[in-house]
Amino acid sequence: MEAFWTILAGSLVAINCSLIGSYLILRKMAMMGDAISHAVLPGIVIAFLLTGSRAPFIVLIGAGSIGIIATFLIEFFHRKGKLPSDASIGVTFTWLFALGVILISVFANKVDLDQDCVLHGEIAYVPLDLWITDSGINLGPRPIYLLSGVLIVNLAFILFSYRALYLTTFDPAFAATIGVNITRWHYLLMGATSLTTVASFESVGAILVVALLVAPPATAYLLTHYLHHMLVVASFIGVIIAAGGYFLAAWIDGSVAGAMATVAGIVFFTVLLGTLYKQRRGA
Repeated sequence: MEAFWTILAGSLVAINCSLIGSYLILRKMAMMGDAISHAVLPGIVIAFLLTGSRAPFIVLIGAGSIGIIATFLIEFFHRKGKLPSDASIGVTFTWLFALGVILISVFANKVDLDQDCVLHGEIAYVPLDLWITDSGINLGPRPIYLLSGVLIVNLAFILFSYRALYLTTFDPAFAATIGVNITRWHYLLMGATSLTTVASFESVGAILVVALLVAPPATAYLLTHYLHHMLVVASFIGVIIAAGGYFLAAWIDGSVAGAMATVAGIVFFTVLLGTLYKQRRGA
């Protein structure tokens, strides 16, 4: 049963990250998830200091709020400060992460709250984080419910906003011409990125979240030229990565998250080599 819960959690994270990551890849913002996963640390600390709780909902609110602020700062530095996008991302997440470390060292050094526990989760612990009601009923791992809720939100967001996201991703100039608010949809997408990243990395770890935001969409990008196909293919690849990574970890008796990230790389390079071979044969 532990294998089932671990693979299910990994699959839910992979699908969430693949859906959002597909848009990030197409918008040339692939590393935004990495930036947000580090920039939200002060939000987690502030939420803890205000409430005294490390409950997932509290963490999500605090981290998500700072995630939106980080997105605004990145855009501000890029548009107003004329910095390149990668420099804006680097400046924002490094100083916000440093601010979080300072807040921990000054205000939370005597409690169980550090940059490791809030940023680097371990997916192997998911089956142990049970939701048990006051009456003693075991409802299963809590991360599964959180990740499932995020998946529903992401699916609803993409389904009801597909046209606007499509236009602002591929032809923002035309979208602006017909009255689509590009800035609004950018921040909505970044909000979804923050929600997905924050909800995922406490359970599975920041490294795996970044890998799943990039590798499945990048692999799907090599296989299809249609956005709706890319979303489906990337999600399917993400599930394969989650399952394959778990069994690889069991075989080598190693880190589950590390094995999943490794399988993600293997799948990408396999598809890339196949694509290059096909292009060479066609030439």
